Amino acid sequence: MSPFFVMSLLFGLTFCQTASLCAPSEYVIHVEKRECAYCLAINTTICAGFCMTRDSNGKKLLLKSALSQNVCTYKEMLYQTALIPGCPHHTIPYYSYPVAVSCKCGKCNTDYSDCVNEKVRTNYCTKPQKLCNM
Repeated sequence: MSPFFVMSLLFGLTFCQTASLCAPSEYVIHVEKRECAYCLAINTTICAGFCMTRDSNGKKLLLKSALSQNVCTYKEMLYQTALIPGCPHHTIPYYSYPVAVSCKCGKCNTDYSDCVNEKVRTNYCTKPQKLCNM
């Protein structure tokens, strides 16, 4: 192999990781409880963005584990807790939610991420809305 080819290959591999646009992004979660009077709109951050992937031409020849693609997922996160207003005394009025501190391109972990391909619009309120100020 020529030195130019090797350097181009190393540069390409390095650039692919830095070209991934996976980062914490602002997001609003809407939280309701049947017993409570209000819907709570919580401003948080989630991991979102583009990760470099590749399409294998030999899909039938490769193991299934070799076909999984990288997704934008949590590298570091913490949990915060919000108080849902207008709840009766017999109801637990707290809701804990994740906050993305940093993100990475990697395999989707179903322990703490939603790994589905289709987007379903369920993030809305059916009750009067209150904004959570953390």
